[in-house]
Amino acid sequence: MLAANLWEEASGLDPKAVHYTSEKAGRLCPDCVDATEWQEPPTLAGAANPNYDGGKETVTCDVCGAVFRRYPSNLGDGATLCSNECRAAWLSDEYAGSGHPNWDGGPTGSYGPGWQEVRRRALERDDHACVLCGTDAADLGRDPDVHHIVPVRRFLEHPVTTVADAHTLDNVVCLCPSCHRRAEASLTAAELRYRAGFG
Repeated sequence: MLAANLWEEASGLDPKAVHYTSEKAGRLCPDCVDATEWQEPPTLAGAANPNYDGGKETVTCDVCGAVFRRYPSNLGDGATLCSNECRAAWLSDEYAGSGHPNWDGGPTGSYGPGWQEVRRRALERDDHACVLCGTDAADLGRDPDVHHIVPVRRFLEHPVTTVADAHTLDNVVCLCPSCHRRAEASLTAAELRYRAGFG
């Protein structure tokens, strides 16, 4: 703006009124510039836009049944949800049990007879501490988890074994919650037995 003001003062001319000559077709002289109605940019909002697809659609929330409006581009192939609260409720239902990506079998039901006794003995044997990292009950504020090295469900899958067969001291170890998650996700039974000192 300062440069335009200096130019205007030096030349005594309005820079907007000066015509710059050109050989290009379509250029207008200063008189025509003042007399011409300039084309306004096209209105591309709503139905005037060539990509318009009808605007928002009326949809129903799959969780609470609320009716709301949403653009088609914001509607996916999954659930239609009206709020973060409904999204949280849907995720809780959808990713539980067999819908969870880490699902590895059905419910085992009650751990049956002998579980509480084996659990107590495992806690005593492992000094109420995680066998992998050493975190103890005092650090956790509770006893560590007692984890089945070979899962109970594996015993239920075979016709010759029962849930009680899973409850032996050589099949359980004490783990803190962090190591328990790691054991469930990535440690094999052999690796867990070795790291727990079972041979």
